[in-house]
Amino acid sequence: MSHPKLKGTVQAAPNKSLGFNVDSVLAFSKAQSFYNDGYRFCLRYLSLGATEDSSLDLTHEEANNILDAGLALMPVQHVRYPGWEPNADLGIRYGERAAEHADQVGFPPKVNVWCDLEGIDPNASHQSVIDYCNSWHDKVAEYGYLPGLYVGANSILDGEELYKSLKFKHYWQSESRVPNVAKRGYQMIQHLTEHVHGFSINKDISYIDNEDGRPQWLVR
Repeated sequence: MSHPKLKGTVQAAPNKSLGFNVDSVLAFSKAQSFYNDGYRFCLRYLSLGATEDSSLDLTHEEANNILDAGLALMPVQHVRYPGWEPNADLGIRYGERAAEHADQVGFPPKVNVWCDLEGIDPNASHQSVIDYCNSWHDKVAEYGYLPGLYVGANSILDGEELYKSLKFKHYWQSESRVPNVAKRGYQMIQHLTEHVHGFSINKDISYIDNEDGRPQWLVR
């Protein structure tokens, strides 16, 4: 069931804003503590599907708490366990689930919805990864969202493939050693895991990429 759209404005992220991603539910008071410490945005997780544990997934109520605390918000979808094998059909399925969940939470169009690409079977072909990514992209775009790609460890593709073979225009660099996106570069860079306010988080910094692209988030 979809909730009413979250109140707020879709905004291009300012350059060098401090944020974080966390796989834990944030109450209003905790979100406010992060805001008071200088954090300005948060990324929270969407489900892969009905068979996955949904207890830590983002809800409409939590999204409102985060926004009420002053933080901007973007969703990112969970990824499968390491060693998974991508293909076009899986990209369609997971992309549709990400878009459906974002819609259920209440995100308006034009917000970035992020695909977590990491932990792929090292024997997977580059083409299968490309097919997965582009299928995921298309499904999320059908809902009016802006697909973004988190480039994590063991994501297989090189920098030229990330830029030339994929449809994405928004890229997020993980804390792992990963290739730079040729020509464009990254719009967010993730840093090592830290423990802040009782949560295990990764800090993230927003940037303007080499083609003037920025993350697009929702903020009150």
